[in-house]
Amino acid sequence: MKIDVLVAEIGSTTTAVNAVDLGGGGDTPRLLGQGMGATLEDPGDVTVALRSAIRDLASNLGEASPDDLQWDLMMAASSAAGGLSMSVHGLVYDMTVRAAREAALGAGAVIKMVTAGEMTQSDVEELRRLKPKIILLAGGVDYGEKHTAIWNAKMIADSKVGCPVIYAGNVAARPQIRDIFEQAGAKTYFVDNVYPKVDELVVEPARRVIQQAFEEHIVTAPGMDKIRTLVDGPIMPTPGAVMEACKLLWPVLGDLCAVDVGGATVDVHSVAKGSPEIQAMLEAPEPLAKRTVEGDLGIHVNARNIAELVQDRVQLELGFDPWPVLQRLEVIPKTEHQVKLVCYLRDAAVNMAFKRHVGVIKHLYGPQGRMTVASGKDLSSVRLIIGTGGPLTRLPGGAEALSGLIGKGYGRELYPAAAEVALDSQYIMAMCGVLSKRFPEQAKNLLLQSLGLNHEVSGYYNRQGQVGT
Repeated sequence: MKIDVLVAEIGSTTTAVNAVDLGGGGDTPRLLGQGMGATLEDPGDVTVALRSAIRDLASNLGEASPDDLQWDLMMAASSAAGGLSMSVHGLVYDMTVRAAREAALGAGAVIKMVTAGEMTQSDVEELRRLKPKIILLAGGVDYGEKHTAIWNAKMIADSKVGCPVIYAGNVAARPQIRDIFEQAGAKTYFVDNVYPKVDELVVEPARRVIQQAFEEHIVTAPGMDKIRTLVDGPIMPTPGAVMEACKLLWPVLGDLCAVDVGGATVDVHSVAKGSPEIQAMLEAPEPLAKRTVEGDLGIHVNARNIAELVQDRVQLELGFDPWPVLQRLEVIPKTEHQVKLVCYLRDAAVNMAFKRHVGVIKHLYGPQGRMTVASGKDLSSVRLIIGTGGPLTRLPGGAEALSGLIGKGYGRELYPAAAEVALDSQYIMAMCGVLSKRFPEQAKNLLLQSLGLNHEVSGYYNRQGQVGT
């Protein structure tokens, strides 16, 4: 069987392979089938899981052997080998550090360490212990303070961590920083300052280079060294691929957000300009595309933690004692009580993760009296909320969990005022994000099929294919 593109999603526990027919380059691409393999079968070599998933795909497509499958290109998203672990270093936490952090998160990073100001020897020791895959160094507006960035470059070079460094700080410090890392033999990328002026964020150039560096260096990670024997196309961090899928839809749909509920984390992605009224009130700039990741709300890893956060009402609302069920909870819930409990925990996690992502209206008091400002991401103009991840797309009540977010802000929090809800029914958001690097139109159309949205218009989609305004 001839396949145009295979797109793999390599996770820490499982690996999926998606077969895509590009529709002859037209607007009718198809997802032909999917296959699964266990990454843990041989964590020292992800190609074992990839080949297992390809065997499963061949079986699902009715082929006698994986040798009967042929494809033109194979691409991948990966969160294996610890995903894209990064450290972020800047000058002032609420300015350059925050801007660099937004760039890293938007690229799909797992941020292991953040420092503001001059790094200390204990910071260097922590950096050596964490061994991030990429270091992002920022600091200072352009042609402003540069001592801190240069000091931190020397400390990072002395750490001999051995990973690539991306410099996204004051351009006036570049020559000295280039010399420092060249003498240390460190691979260095130079990009636009993430905070070139006060109250100005420029995060997209850094995001692109972070993903480029990830693709170039992921092949040296434990278990990933043989990946290029199979994957000859782009490799992206999985959360970054989901963000790319959101950005792919934004030019047509307008402001949107996606909630990705997983076993280890809950990620919220938004691509939104917000309302002009709120923009005028913002006390600090926000990126167009923003990702937050909640490591304490993963439905499998943190089930007990979530239950404890809502323990005052969980038993009353479920109608049974959840604690014995938690003791025997499986990755894929099987019993009626397990399903009910996981759905309840999922709904609670969605609410908490979204609340942490969304901005707020605040009242400040000073000599001139009360002043009203906005802080954080404005989602009030979001017209579509997308749900992805197994707990949202494979268990009952996912759409209802997301619908409960609409109009919830009570005038203080900047929740969507009126929005449609769509579920990623084929669980292909990350896949489409990767596919968009080479085939953006086909990726967009596949994603719309999975979301049940079938009319391309200048307004927005809804589940019935009706046009909104």
